[in-house]
Amino acid sequence: MYPILTVAAALEAIWPQHRPHPDEPLLMRYAGTLEGVEADLAARAGLDFSPISAGQIRIRNPFKLARNAWRMARGSLQAHELMRAWQPDVVFVTGGYVCGPVVWAAARHHIPILIYLPDVTPGLGVQRLARHATAIAISFPEVAEHFQGYNARILDTGYPVRPELRRRSMTKTQARLTFHLSPQLPTLLVFGGSRGARAINQALAAALPHLLATMQVIHISGTLDFAAAQRRAARLGPEQKQRYRLFAYLHDEMVAALHAADLVVARAGASTLGEFPALGLPAILVPLPISGGHQRHNARYLADRGAAVIIENDAMPTQLLPTIQHLMSDPHQLEAMGRASAALARPRAAETIASALIHLATTSAP
Repeated sequence: MYPILTVAAALEAIWPQHRPHPDEPLLMRYAGTLEGVEADLAARAGLDFSPISAGQIRIRNPFKLARNAWRMARGSLQAHELMRAWQPDVVFVTGGYVCGPVVWAAARHHIPILIYLPDVTPGLGVQRLARHATAIAISFPEVAEHFQGYNARILDTGYPVRPELRRRSMTKTQARLTFHLSPQLPTLLVFGGSRGARAINQALAAALPHLLATMQVIHISGTLDFAAAQRRAARLGPEQKQRYRLFAYLHDEMVAALHAADLVVARAGASTLGEFPALGLPAILVPLPISGGHQRHNARYLADRGAAVIIENDAMPTQLLPTIQHLMSDPHQLEAMGRASAALARPRAAETIASALIHLATTSAP
């Protein structure tokens, strides 16, 4: 969702210079599911929210398949009504199941569609939706080969990173003091998404007493494992507790957490391709083992360029601790990984996508 919020902020910033009439307002609405954090993040960003039903349909369980097919059908009707009532000039989508109903409805209403693909490889859903796209924005030039033969215009924009990350206005000392941590101690950031990553959380729990002997840890467990992580944290000694910060989820403070870190352990979702390079952060990536394997491709892209190390999900119990200890004890390797990561940054991505959206909205007749 963060690319959407980042592009929305860029639209707000550049709209006064691009609007066709002096008093033309910029109106934006976010369409998403009520599950997860979408509605909350949209409200925090000041965006009106329209709920759309959706669900995964590439599953074998016949009961879940029937339930999700019903959700997608209902979502298609909701999206159709949204297009009819709101009549947008352009639609911007970034992936996820909800994009199916939204794109189908927009195509039926002849509304220009810009699809942004944050990952290195497109999933099957994005490939099928791309036939309806007016333009497709990609994070890396290598991605363009996946869309050969489509009528859409391909825009090599990079990943739209939140402006507060790009400004680099916060030092490591300031960021660490935000969490009441020592400015001098090496700092590890561990997270696995809004709901969490159980494999990462469990492997970290086993490694934590050893890690806290030489470093401090900011741990974002996700909402599902937060209670269990709290119980484990309660068993730490007094000095260990001083070096450990546990959160279920971070909103605005996530920027400080990223600034505070010397090394990050995370899944390999699309945000890693943009936010880690924006700060030159070295990473240990644990790709989520799901069909399609887009996280594996994301992780491999960074690892092949020297910006990350990959640990497979099943290898976490044995490899996480020694890999963290090895990297944190070798500042020269961390520095080299950081430089390799920073070399991948594309700082103007959000403005480029925002400009493309304005162009589509003002030059294409629905």
